[in-house]
Amino acid sequence: MKWIAMALLAGAAVVYAVASLLGGQHPAWGYVAAFAEAAMVGALADWFAVVALFRHPLGLPIPHTAIIPSNKDRIGANLATFICENFLGTEQVLEKLRTFRAADRLAAWLADPVHAQQVAHHLGALLAHALRALDDEPVRHFFRTTVLARLDRVDSTRLTGQLLDVLTADGRHQQLLDAALRQLGHVLDDETLKHEVAEVVAREVKYLRFVGLDHAAGRYATEKMVAGVVQLVGEMGEDAGHPLRVRFDAFMADFIRDLKHDPAMHEKGERLKQELLAHPQLTQYLHGLWTQVIEWTRQDLASDQSSLRERVADATRGLGEQLLKDEAMRAWIDGQLLATAPRWIERYREDIRAYIVSRVAEWNAAEMTSELERNIGRDLQFIRINGTLVGGLAGLVIHAVTEALRTL
Repeated sequence: MKWIAMALLAGAAVVYAVASLLGGQHPAWGYVAAFAEAAMVGALADWFAVVALFRHPLGLPIPHTAIIPSNKDRIGANLATFICENFLGTEQVLEKLRTFRAADRLAAWLADPVHAQQVAHHLGALLAHALRALDDEPVRHFFRTTVLARLDRVDSTRLTGQLLDVLTADGRHQQLLDAALRQLGHVLDDETLKHEVAEVVAREVKYLRFVGLDHAAGRYATEKMVAGVVQLVGEMGEDAGHPLRVRFDAFMADFIRDLKHDPAMHEKGERLKQELLAHPQLTQYLHGLWTQVIEWTRQDLASDQSSLRERVADATRGLGEQLLKDEAMRAWIDGQLLATAPRWIERYREDIRAYIVSRVAEWNAAEMTSELERNIGRDLQFIRINGTLVGGLAGLVIHAVTEALRTL
């Protein structure tokens, strides 16, 4: 494009020279000369304008030339401001979020079996990489020297007391006790268990064997004992004020208080913890458990029929399907997104602005100028071409008007 523009300038110069030489032979040559002269002026003026964007014309330090390299940092700041104000304005982004319907898109994406498999595949690859890292000796050493050391510094007795205090607050443990009592009653009221207990009792009542009453006595004693226990368990489950339940509550309260405040209990608990941590079999057990879990997980992930990946895919798909059914939940997600978005937009918009400014400031001026010229220079050469043609036409019009005025 540079050569085309230059050829037009050269052509205009040749035409001007010829027209000037032949001007006396016919009046038309005057019009041709005027066209060519104005075309050269337009071509030179636009050449100067285009070149002045990128460098000093002819290497001369003319003021207000080499505009882009001289104002690189200011251009970067203006570019950052333009992007942030016109693309990252708070209301603009919020309007886009409203029409985007992120919750609907998320639910549909998760419910798609292909996408669910992709999630499972990527999570499986991430987990496999993590397992390889966790199985390295430095990680094992870190676990032994750091995690166990931190366990050594944890006040486990007081922590247990606080945990039990939370679990028993507002009578939460009573519901658990009710479930345990119902399950215990169901277990005890079982004929197979009664028979097994009868055999045990029969063997223990040895002196009755001499009179042949051992099995009969065992069965009779077992039935009475189990019936009594089942009745007692039932009464405890139905009566919240049963004396045994009251005693259980008092025991739990005293036990929690001792865990949290009794020095003797604290010392006993710390001694037990130290014995466990110092026991070599605990370390071997944890090491073996760690190795087995990692190996099983690794083998499962390496299989084409991985149960872990399949469960992740099922869970992902199930989550998406549930979200598709729950319009209130999707509305809540969109509402939370719109509520929290302004804070994040304001926060990161300035980070984006600062990033653009700093990135442009890091650019080499010569490289940036060359890159810009390479990308937009072709279009800029049309300015020179148009300047040549428009200048020539303007010169032709001016000459024609001048000649018309002379004849008046």
